[in-house]
Amino acid sequence: MKKVFSALLAGVMACSMAVAFAGCGGSSSSSKAESSEAKSTADSADKSTADSADKGTLHMATNAFFEPYEYYDGDKIVGIDVEIAEAICDKLGYTLKVDDMDFDSIITAVQSGKADFGMAGMTVTEERKQAIDFTDTYTNAVQVIIVKEGSDAVKNADDLAGAVVGVQMGTTGDIYVSDLEAEGTTVERYNKGADAVLALSQGKVDAVVIDNEPAKSFVAQNEGLTILNDPFENEEYAICIAKGSELTAKFNEALKALKEEGKVDEIVKKYIKA
Repeated sequence: MKKVFSALLAGVMACSMAVAFAGCGGSSSSSKAESSEAKSTADSADKSTADSADKGTLHMATNAFFEPYEYYDGDKIVGIDVEIAEAICDKLGYTLKVDDMDFDSIITAVQSGKADFGMAGMTVTEERKQAIDFTDTYTNAVQVIIVKEGSDAVKNADDLAGAVVGVQMGTTGDIYVSDLEAEGTTVERYNKGADAVLALSQGKVDAVVIDNEPAKSFVAQNEGLTILNDPFENEEYAICIAKGSELTAKFNEALKALKEEGKVDEIVKKYIKA
């Protein structure tokens, strides 16, 4: 019995020691695994959505209040820019995710990697080229002047000097009109083009400078407004992408193919009738 008890006791002690050592080893292995997993999660969290191209999704930053380029149809964002972006993503094998934000936040979102590219009726300018890269242009546009019918304050582009002009913040309309501040023009900036047009209807500004196509929509929706025949500025729209990104070359290749196929013209004509 003593021998049996001794043997049992030795076995229990050996087992306890084995478990203890195994437990330490297991705990260390588990800790390493957890640490590695936590590091992997942290690394993933640190990655911007610019890296999401590897996962098959590209984020497009836009301001969805610029009909017909981007606007809400119910809960869905639609428009020329959205359909061209979808066609590009289809061509390159990516899924598109559209992120709505203030216009003047788009370039920052692209620079920081919160968005992979920006499309919002964005004009190519030398100032913007310093911050981001642009693809080849995909359409031309015209900046126009909206006034109240029978306006005496602003009858042509020259009359903007010294007038109170409403613009959407961060747009080329804002940039162009800001150049007139030295001539006594007062610039009132709004987050949305619709807000600038509302200010015009309420007599808070003398005119609004904005892209021709959204201008047509605003005038159709607001009685008593008209677009002057005197164009303010001609411009070209392109897609903005972070400096040095390989997406620029990929987008240009896809855009070229879509233009040759007539797809870009087809999309534009769908929203802008001759």
